[in-house]
Amino acid sequence: MLDTTALNQQRNFFEGHAAIWLFGYGSLIWKADFAYLERRPAYIHGWERRFWQGSHDHRGTPEAPGRVATLIRAKDSICHGMAYRIAPEVLAPLDVREKNGYLREKVLLTFMDEKTPVAEKSSGTEQSEGLIYLASDDNPAFLGDAPLDEIAQQIANAHGPSGPNRDYLVNLAKALRELGAKDAHIFALEQQLSRF
Repeated sequence: MLDTTALNQQRNFFEGHAAIWLFGYGSLIWKADFAYLERRPAYIHGWERRFWQGSHDHRGTPEAPGRVATLIRAKDSICHGMAYRIAPEVLAPLDVREKNGYLREKVLLTFMDEKTPVAEKSSGTEQSEGLIYLASDDNPAFLGDAPLDEIAQQIANAHGPSGPNRDYLVNLAKALRELGAKDAHIFALEQQLSRF
């Protein structure tokens, strides 16, 4: 396991800013256990969510890792999630939370009107730069692609200090539905999970 905490603390893309935007696309959508100044539905362009990152410290163990969300580049795709405006000091505990292979990266966020369901929106207009935590394929915890039934079975069997891996997937699918967002990978995994 590579602890990315120190690396992330050197990745200060917004040094000197009083507040920054953080985009959550996985558990940060539904488990915002940090102080924030504002919360808004948003999306990022050119990315898709995938359960390709291993979790040895939250939803699994080093002996039996779980699977959690990361992003892969996908030219014409949109990934919906939740944006949080936070004070810079909030990043320190988030760096610890996301230490198992995730690095801070800068992205362009597009905010959505909260009163209109995602499915009815053609696009948002207000944008801002922000941060994501991204686990790319060059980190030691990256598990990569596998058949959906194998990923679902791994999720069904994994359990870590933060609870069952199953809860992570189910809560993410529920949060995406509440946003009105579609995500074929997540919903197909959820369906497969119901078999185990």
